[in-house]
Amino acid sequence: MQTVSTRADLANALTLLKSGGKTLALVPTMGALHEGHLTLVRQARAHADRVVVSIFVNPRQFGANEDLAAYPRQLAQDSDLLRAAGVDLLWAPTVGAVYPDGYVTTVSVPGLDTMLCGMQRTGHFDGVATVVLKLFNQVRPDVALFGEKDWQQLTIIRRMARDLDLAFPAAGAIIGVPTVREADGLAMSSRNRYLSADERRRAAVLNQAMRRCIGAILAGDAAGPALDMLRRSILTAGFDRIDYAELRDADTLAAAVTHADGRLQSDRATRLLVAAHIGRARLIDNMAVEPAMATLPEPATAP
Repeated sequence: MQTVSTRADLANALTLLKSGGKTLALVPTMGALHEGHLTLVRQARAHADRVVVSIFVNPRQFGANEDLAAYPRQLAQDSDLLRAAGVDLLWAPTVGAVYPDGYVTTVSVPGLDTMLCGMQRTGHFDGVATVVLKLFNQVRPDVALFGEKDWQQLTIIRRMARDLDLAFPAAGAIIGVPTVREADGLAMSSRNRYLSADERRRAAVLNQAMRRCIGAILAGDAAGPALDMLRRSILTAGFDRIDYAELRDADTLAAAVTHADGRLQSDRATRLLVAAHIGRARLIDNMAVEPAMATLPEPATAP
């Protein structure tokens, strides 16, 4: 695996990788890699001849009181994991290589960026859209892979690609990979390491409560009471607060449509999305509102 940190070295490396008409997959990350990231890498290999992973802790997607300084950085360890996974190129730029002196441009996807996580993280998705578009333009991949754990982010990136007529990658080549979970159902995240042992045990309730909520909705319960039950379960488990727990259209993120009696209309794909705080960690998760999510075996007990 080759590692580059300057635009000139990146351009030279990409020329070699693409020689002979080879296709290219990009997996953008902020490092602190775990099995979820490595699953993206394996999926990337199935979609293209060559795999590029970027590691860049993007300052423009962190708010003034967020964890930019504390966000885990472990480039050497991450490099070892990527090398073992068969990655061809690691693009690990400095902040100056991504945002050189005088940089002023911001990419925004209005509407989608101010709901859900955007309500608490003003400007966050502008930072995400900006850096992702820059990474796309720098690498020009045929396909790009993102985890479905951040469904709002995935939706915004696809919308940006459609609206701007991107070709590398085209919107249809932005691939969402299902969330990778721990044995007890907690979605894998670099921020899970912020949890104490007790918080980690209690955090498993998030997944369990979401599945019970989906089961109730599919059984015909009104959406409002099912969501109230979900919120109570999360708070009773010891979470400090909930930013949101909502049903949204899977494609547009508009509020899910219900019948007059409050039952969810079933003619459109729907996601249950949740963000909640426990200790130092803000955990997000989402699930499709479909029978498969409500009828999985009970996850293992948290360690």
